[in-house]
Amino acid sequence: MLPPADGSSTEGHQPTAVSGHRRQALAAGGQLHRDLIELRRDLHAHPELGFKEHRTAEVVARSLRASGLEVTEGIGGTGVVGTIHGTHPGNRAIGLRADMDAISVGEQTGLPYASRTAGVMHACGHDGHTAVLVGAARQLAEDPSFAGTVHVIFQPAEEGLGGAPAMIRDGLFERFPCDAVYALHTAPGIPIGSIVTTSGPMMAAAGIFEVSFSGRGGHGGQGAHLTADLTVVQANYVMALQTVVARDLPAVESAVISVGYVMGGSAEAPNVMPSTVSLKGTVRCFSTDTQALVSRRIEQLAESLATAYGATATAQVVWITPPLINPPGQAEIVARAAAAAVGEQHVITSMPPITGGEDFGFMLEATPGAFLLLGNGTAPDGEVHNVHTPTFDFNDDAIPSGVAVWTSLIDQQLGPEQP
Repeated sequence: MLPPADGSSTEGHQPTAVSGHRRQALAAGGQLHRDLIELRRDLHAHPELGFKEHRTAEVVARSLRASGLEVTEGIGGTGVVGTIHGTHPGNRAIGLRADMDAISVGEQTGLPYASRTAGVMHACGHDGHTAVLVGAARQLAEDPSFAGTVHVIFQPAEEGLGGAPAMIRDGLFERFPCDAVYALHTAPGIPIGSIVTTSGPMMAAAGIFEVSFSGRGGHGGQGAHLTADLTVVQANYVMALQTVVARDLPAVESAVISVGYVMGGSAEAPNVMPSTVSLKGTVRCFSTDTQALVSRRIEQLAESLATAYGATATAQVVWITPPLINPPGQAEIVARAAAAAVGEQHVITSMPPITGGEDFGFMLEATPGAFLLLGNGTAPDGEVHNVHTPTFDFNDDAIPSGVAVWTSLIDQQLGPEQP
C-alpha cells in the first residue's frame, strides 16, 4: 500500500538501454514488452482479493513454466515461487518479490481492460508488479549467466491480510533460502524511468486499534445524571489520543493516530444514552519502540478515562505491518543496480518516510534486503491518479525500467565475477 504521491514531478522519460554488464535491456515496444502488457492487462481485468488469487497464481505459474523455471505453488495459500539456477557455480541466492492481490474498490477508469469483477480492482498496481517480475524472470531464464540462484516470489494478500507472514510461516525462506530479498512498488507522480529508495525507515508500521466503553445508559432527558455518559467518555478519549504524539513521543519521533469510526446509540432514539460506545482507528509509526509505546498508551488512556467516569473499557491494538526499514548497505546495493539500469541521474536515494504500510517489512525482518519505488509517471489525461483510487492504472511504460532494475540487481549481486 502507498499513500498519494505529491505529484511534484510529473514529466516522464524513457529508460536508458541498460541492465547489467552483458544482459540486453527490455526494448520498449518490443515483443517481450508487448507480452508483458498483455499479461498485465489480463490480470487487471481479472482482479482477485487476498488469499483468493487462484486465477492470478495459475497465470503466473504457467508463465514461469513456459520460461523453463522450476515452479512451486500454494505457498502461504496462493503464493508462487519460481527458481532459476545460474550457469556459473555459486552458493548465493537472491529473492525478488511481487504482490498479486487486488483491493475492494470499484473501478472507474473506463478502460477496455477494466475490472470485470464488481467492487474489486487492481488499484494499487500489483498487476504491474507481477508483470515486471514475470518479465525479469523470463529474461534471467533466457540468459542465466550468473553465479547462484534467483527465487522470484509472488506473494498473496499484501493488502492488510498478512500474505508475507503466511508465506514465511509456510517455510518460504527455509525452502527457498535467500541471502537477500528485494521488492518494488509503483509510485504515481514519479517520472517513468525513475527509481526511488532510501536508507533507514521507508514505510510505516501500520496498526488498527479498537476500543469499547461500557457503562450504565439511560434517558438523556430526565436521567442523564444517572448514566456514565459514554459519549463524553469517548469524546475525551479521542482528544486525549492526540496527546500521545504531542507529549508521549520525543519531538524527533513521529506517529499518526487517527479515529475513523465511532458507534454508539441509535439515530432513531437520540434521547437514549447508550450503554456501549465503540471506536476504531489507525496507527502509523516508524520504530518498534514507538509501536510499543503507542499501543500501551492507547490501552492506558481508555482504561483510566473509563474509570474516571464510572465506566469500563476494553482496548486492543493489532499491528498489520512492521516498519519497513532499508539497511544502509542494502539501499546502496539497490541504488547501484538502479543507476546501472536507468542512469544515475534518474535514481533518488533520499526521501522522507511514507506513512503507508507494506507487509514486505515482514520479509525484511526475516532476511536482509531493500525496497524501492518505480516511477509510474502520469495518466494519459496528464493527471496523477493515486493508488487506492477508482481511477488508478499501472503505467505499462514503466515495465521496461522495472525489469531492467531487477536484472541489473542480479547481474551485480550474482555476476560470475562475484565471490
